[in-house]
Amino acid sequence: MSQTLKPFADRVWTYAGETVSFHGMPYTTRMTVVQLESGEVWVHSPSNLTSELVHTINQIGPVTYLVSPNKIHHLYLKDWVCAFPEAVLYASPGLINKRRDLNFDRELTNSADDAWSTDLHQVVFTGSKMMEEVVFFHKVSQTLILTDLIENFPTDHFRGLQKCLARCAGILAPNGKTPLDWRLTFYLGGKAEAQQCINLMLSWQPERIIVAHGNCIQQHGAEFLKKSFNWLI
Repeated sequence: MSQTLKPFADRVWTYAGETVSFHGMPYTTRMTVVQLESGEVWVHSPSNLTSELVHTINQIGPVTYLVSPNKIHHLYLKDWVCAFPEAVLYASPGLINKRRDLNFDRELTNSADDAWSTDLHQVVFTGSKMMEEVVFFHKVSQTLILTDLIENFPTDHFRGLQKCLARCAGILAPNGKTPLDWRLTFYLGGKAEAQQCINLMLSWQPERIIVAHGNCIQQHGAEFLKKSFNWLI
């Protein structure tokens, strides 16, 4: 995939980052960039940083907010802090204790920060002790921004045993879901909490869905969301 920002929707871009190894599986990655009404740039799940990317993103506006959506997506935060020292760094639940080498400015909560509340809805997807993910919804473009809650890899991405494991985990397009190991943890007492979260996300009526791993959804996002979370709904 081309290593450049790609327009996704109105004031929304995505960037195909490096492929990383996760439990021995090759995971493609995706970063999301939003230009807020203020003109400031909001970066979700910062990816590997290149000089070309710095140049391109600076043309959109000043990089002001760096957001880690869950405690897995943090690998490149230090590079971004060095490149954009004036940006405000936001930690997802559980990340501050994991990355003590970083000086986070704030921790994400169920309420959208005042700086972007006009542009984005926000909720912490709870119900699992394994991990919580902060979900965002860009109002103008009706774009839901996820990280690992839905993984939707192309069917030809994995080979052999890895493909079998991915199919069993439920993370292959066109029917990508929350990975099976994470899904199972919601049945340990947190299913009701998770159902409240998904109901809120559906109330936003997303048309598009960005995922960090695999194919994004360009239309009929609410229908896809219902199907993907049929294990919960």
